[in-house]
Amino acid sequence: MQVITQELIKQYDIAGPRYTSYPTADRFVSAFDHDQYTNALALRRKGMTSNVLPLSIYIHIPFCASLCYFCACNKIITQHYDKALNYLDLLEKEIELQTNFLGPKQAASQLHLGGGSPTYINDDDLHQLMITLRAKFNFTAHAEMSIEIDPRTVTESRLVHLKELGFNRISFGVQDFDPQVQQAIHRIQPFEQVKALMQAARKIGFQSINTDLIYGLPKQSPESFEKTLQQIIEISPDRIAIYGYAHLPEKFKPQRRIHSEELPSASDKIEMLTLAINSLASQAYIYIGMDHFAKTLDSLAIAKSTGSLHRNFQGYSTQPDGDLLAFGVSAIGKVGATYSQNAKTLEEYADLLEQGQIPIIKGIRLSREDLLRRSVIMSIMCQGEIVYESVEFDYLIHFKESFKHELEKLEAFCHQGLITMNEKGFKVTDMGWYFVRAVAMQFDKYLNFDFKTNNFSKII
Repeated sequence: MQVITQELIKQYDIAGPRYTSYPTADRFVSAFDHDQYTNALALRRKGMTSNVLPLSIYIHIPFCASLCYFCACNKIITQHYDKALNYLDLLEKEIELQTNFLGPKQAASQLHLGGGSPTYINDDDLHQLMITLRAKFNFTAHAEMSIEIDPRTVTESRLVHLKELGFNRISFGVQDFDPQVQQAIHRIQPFEQVKALMQAARKIGFQSINTDLIYGLPKQSPESFEKTLQQIIEISPDRIAIYGYAHLPEKFKPQRRIHSEELPSASDKIEMLTLAINSLASQAYIYIGMDHFAKTLDSLAIAKSTGSLHRNFQGYSTQPDGDLLAFGVSAIGKVGATYSQNAKTLEEYADLLEQGQIPIIKGIRLSREDLLRRSVIMSIMCQGEIVYESVEFDYLIHFKESFKHELEKLEAFCHQGLITMNEKGFKVTDMGWYFVRAVAMQFDKYLNFDFKTNNFSKII
């Protein structure tokens, strides 16, 4: 791989979308509401959407017992468990409303509980939530059932209960093992604690175990992060997500407790990601792209190698690009050619449900051009490659004519060694994967029309 120069780092030390959707959520409009969303559900029920595949389901649990300073999630910090009980009642109402419009016992091949901290909810109440979901949906025989876990809130017996509830995939939120970094982000969880839980999870028989790390945190250095990587390799999760920290204190109040002068530089962040790629490659992990790694025989690595990788609001996915039903505050879903987002505050969420409305506050119906550009952007983000003929066949266009301006801009990326181009298409290079978001951004008509990136994290 070519050397990543300081000039290159400086040029691309910019903000941009992560492209878990296209158009991105900042382009959703309030005119898309309950009525627009239920129309989309009705079309799916009638089999009139283009892709009537088994559903993916996302449940947002916003509660946490303590505040992590880096966190940009929609969360509620509380020691009052009665708030969670009220929220679970609201979730049940929303599930009932959505399935009334969609129809009973729709097939579902994927369930993910995220947050917040889903393990804030106690065993009995998680059990009741799963009873509700199984009553409303028909989960396929090999459905992926995953839950995010705060290692500080679980024991081996709780892991056993999660397995009994049907969860076959778990994700441990680690972030970093360095004590100074943990103190700076207000999240203390010793390596030995996580290691013991990981060993217990393997003994219990979970199908896949993931860990989340973050690079770019305060007081982090390439040297300290390398040690964390070696500790992660020791406990050997099936998948590893290594996210770049997005420091947006003007948008996320908890981040104001982080001192910007303690954050590593862009070049240090590049070095940390390089360390991750090289260290994990030596241990038979495949670099899926951007921030995901998986062992060679993991389904995510297989999807990468076969070109069937997809991307949704949880990141990279093995599931086909079907519909995603989202429940809970701020949750974002996809049905047919639409995206939608629920109310972001608990008060507004509850108020809309009390009125008998699905608590959608904004969304978007994709145009034909949106669908075309989404296809291009997701191919870049997932496969790192565009074959002109394939896009032309799917959308009945002439690629070079339709994207003449975008291809002209890509010539600079080619000269920098970030992509290779020929008459048949273009491909992201090994070095280009560090800047893949910048490549995808060239096809974002909304950014090209109105270049505002204040809502996004740095691409490095």
